[in-house]
Amino acid sequence: MIDLPQPTGSDLWQPPDELAPLHRPVRALVALGEVIVAAVLIWLGFVCWGHAHTDLTVISADGARLVSTRWFGNWLAGALGLGILSVLLLVDAVRQLSLAIRAKHRKPKQPAHS
Repeated sequence: MIDLPQPTGSDLWQPPDELAPLHRPVRALVALGEVIVAAVLIWLGFVCWGHAHTDLTVISADGARLVSTRWFGNWLAGALGLGILSVLLLVDAVRQLSLAIRAKHRKPKQPAHS
């Protein structure tokens, strides 16, 4: 194992020139876009779920009717994956919306002069 000296001190990271504000009303549009994409993904998930199974009917020689359901794993996995992705998008949309509508930073109070 090679033990190299590690940089320490305040010169390790340069401070940014100006901190970007978190409060940006444009984030509400991003949240709206994420909600729309999540709705489309949920719809596609239901389409995949509909393709995930099929019923097979077989009539035996003695006249008994046998019904079997066949499940397809690739369609099930696609439906579950789309559902999970849509939930993640909705969680991020809530985060974006909360950052868009939260109160702006207050200016710090100046100390009282004695």
